[in-house]
Amino acid sequence: PGVGAVAGAVGRVLAAANANVGLEVDQLQQLVSEEVAALVESRNRAGASIAIQLRERLEDAVVLTHSASATVREALIFTPPERVICTVSSPQDEGKAFCEELRGAGLEVELVEDDQAPAQLEWASLLLVGADTVFRCGTVSNKAGTRGLAEAAAEVHVPTFVACEVIKLAPMDAADANLEDGMFGLTPPALVDHVVTEEGAYLSEEICALVDRTPFLQQGYDLLRHDR
Repeated sequence: PGVGAVAGAVGRVLAAANANVGLEVDQLQQLVSEEVAALVESRNRAGASIAIQLRERLEDAVVLTHSASATVREALIFTPPERVICTVSSPQDEGKAFCEELRGAGLEVELVEDDQAPAQLEWASLLLVGADTVFRCGTVSNKAGTRGLAEAAAEVHVPTFVACEVIKLAPMDAADANLEDGMFGLTPPALVDHVVTEEGAYLSEEICALVDRTPFLQQGYDLLRHDR
């Protein structure tokens, strides 16, 4: 899981524990175990909810996607579009396995090299990607190369949608984050049309409101920063 998901998961479990500090140790352990199980189940439900919300966008669409998002995979399988274009997603090349997985589910999929992907947007009706993290400012951290595709999509008026569970939202702006992993890149909010979460589809400038009403996100990040 990405950094956003780890912090969000930690925050949710921590919030439950902090709200019940008066419990006996064995009761607290049981509570944490139950919260972890509920967290796993809620992530499963989140993917299903996002898939449902993307249904109308995916019907009869030609979709370009980058990397291999599990959330994107669930949405595509739930509503198979007319065609999917997958990038190889070098250097890990995870797009190859992703392409075969979608084909195995019965979808029509074309695999293209990363440098050929921008030209494919001429035939696409949607750029759909997942996210490692979506920051409070609406900036998206995802596989390197995502920004270039979003820029190319904007030039030909193809919308860019990001499929992202709430647990991957970060209660800070991208400028305040320590981003050193070259495998990821930042896509500014101006290039993102909607971020689709289990709570609904949001414009980039609306993400801050969703983050602010989800307090366990801040708790998770505070704990991780304290441990460093």
